[in-house]
Amino acid sequence: MDHYNVLVVDDEKEIRDAIEIYLKNEGVTVLKAKDGIEAIDILHEHEVHLILLDVMMPRLDGISTTYKIREEKNIPIIILSAKSEDTDKILGLQVGADDYITKPFNPMELVARVKSQLRRYITFGTFEGTQKVIDLNGITLDQSSKEVAVHGEVVKLTPIEYKIVELLMSNAGRVFSISEIYERVWKEPNYNAENTVAVHIRKIREKIEFDPKNPRYLKVVWGIGYKMEK
Repeated sequence: MDHYNVLVVDDEKEIRDAIEIYLKNEGVTVLKAKDGIEAIDILHEHEVHLILLDVMMPRLDGISTTYKIREEKNIPIIILSAKSEDTDKILGLQVGADDYITKPFNPMELVARVKSQLRRYITFGTFEGTQKVIDLNGITLDQSSKEVAVHGEVVKLTPIEYKIVELLMSNAGRVFSISEIYERVWKEPNYNAENTVAVHIRKIREKIEFDPKNPRYLKVVWGIGYKMEK
């Protein structure tokens, strides 16, 4: 991989050091923090392209840290959770994380997920000849600036949220299954991704809909999937 900086945040030194070894073998520069407060300080001092963030930490836990980071930055965040319960994973996604990995993790899977998120993030602002502005019933998506606005007011989307909106707006009226959305946006096979996609859809609705419980734009087609209304 090209030169990327990844911030590893975990209160266990052994885990930080192990992840550093895995990522250094891929040519990644690793920054390390033992809690959320230290992580935020590092973000203010260094350019960071991705964060691996533990949930259970002293002083400032991973969920609260994700929330604070999302107030300022849209860099990819992968949650590391020692728990296998869906509640931890869903909560992390709800506050703005892009992905999660359950401990103990397979080093090859961790590296693969990091590479996948970095690819999406680094190409996020690159120019494509087909870039355009899509206007759909008051929602505007600018593929050049990677911004989405509702009635002229820019809404703050994470990279994953933006890619979902871009997919649906570029194909307005077409219904995409959960599996299709996951494989097109995450660019990996769909393995029990229903919760992951559903959480991101819910967060998008909270940002673009006047009444998220009765959405005008992002519609569910029961038993099939989601679409952006024409």
